[in-house]
Amino acid sequence: MPTAKHAAPPLLAEGLQSLGEDAWIEVIQKMDEVYNDLLQYEVALEEKNAALEESQQFVFSVLASMSDILVVCDRDGGIEVVNHAMTAFTGKGEGELIGTPLFDLFADDGARANAARMFASHGLKGLADCELPLRGADGSGVPVSLNCTPRFNHQGVQVGMVITGRPVGELRRAYHALREAHDDLKRTQQQLLHSEKMASLGRLVAGVAHELNNPISFVLGNVHALNRYAQRLEEYLAALHSGRGADELKALRAELRIDRILADMPSLIDGTVEGVERTRDIVDSLKRFSAVDRNEAQPFNLVQVIEQAVHWVTKAAANNLKVVTDLPEGINVVGSAGQMQQVLMNLVQNAADATAEQPQPRLEISARRVEDRVEVRFRDNGPGIPAENLPHLFEPFFTTKPVGKGTGLGLAITYGIVERHGGSLVAGNVVDGSQESGAEFVLSLPLARH
Repeated sequence: MPTAKHAAPPLLAEGLQSLGEDAWIEVIQKMDEVYNDLLQYEVALEEKNAALEESQQFVFSVLASMSDILVVCDRDGGIEVVNHAMTAFTGKGEGELIGTPLFDLFADDGARANAARMFASHGLKGLADCELPLRGADGSGVPVSLNCTPRFNHQGVQVGMVITGRPVGELRRAYHALREAHDDLKRTQQQLLHSEKMASLGRLVAGVAHELNNPISFVLGNVHALNRYAQRLEEYLAALHSGRGADELKALRAELRIDRILADMPSLIDGTVEGVERTRDIVDSLKRFSAVDRNEAQPFNLVQVIEQAVHWVTKAAANNLKVVTDLPEGINVVGSAGQMQQVLMNLVQNAADATAEQPQPRLEISARRVEDRVEVRFRDNGPGIPAENLPHLFEPFFTTKPVGKGTGLGLAITYGIVERHGGSLVAGNVVDGSQESGAEFVLSLPLARH
């Protein structure tokens, strides 16, 4: 009960006594609501403080893990924040750097003047890859590639700059390592391409060896015959020059069969010349295939290249692949006949490999003109290409062959050559009724303009 000294004024006391129980309950409820609101605000504030601390810890951990140096400064160039990389670079603690001028970080007066000029002219736009020397922990100037970005407040007013950088020596070492890795990759790629080229060349050489065997054997047999004929003619001429009688010479002529030799020699010589010319043509074909990087923009007859590729592959094929062609007369395209022969040999060889298990392996090659392009289809009677392999067929190193049987580069190289010739190569399966009956490759090339 209040004393007289602290008693409520008479009017106030009279008003309080006049309040009913309901009014007091309402007041208490309002106080509870205000208290609950205060508790909710306090909980929300604590949650925001926790989120802020977590965000702050995240930022600090990011700054600490950065290998690049980082400096945050105000509009006047005073350092506000540095990361661990910066303290390690300068050899100074965070407390020693914060509050000092940014330009004190540069190695000499010339660098400070250049930095002041650059920041003054590019302050609002920022700087990128600006190389300036900073003073290192040992006091020497270290070239650093700097990037500067302006820092703005929530009202869009510039309040400072954020500067990041990396010592140029590290960049050069990283570039050197990257260049070495690139060179190694190029060497590996060249070796793999060479390996695939050698595989294609091996198939060609196998066909060439088989093809050369006939004319060379024919020429060799004719040369042996001509050698025997030369010995007989030499013996007859020696007798003729020794002055023997006519009867004796006639008998010797009949014994050595001189007349038969003279009648046989023109056909032997013609046959030898034909065999040599055939050998020359085979060698020219081999030379054209090996010189795949020459004459890339020369017109050539695609039909002849297709027939040549079929001829070489079937000569060396392990199975009796039957190739049926339906080709129009003379289809002229522009490019490298040697490179295109490699493409066609790969496609024919793939068909030979795909049909190896078939009792009657078969490949159909057809061509037709479609406006200003030629479309060549290769259809085999093998098992076809699994649907899951179709999207990866032309990817480097993708192969369905056993280990040691293929590099996975044949179709990738083929696809690249076709693209360089302005063409396209599409793979799929031939659908016969409701069943798939073999794979189909469709080669499209632009026709030569007359």
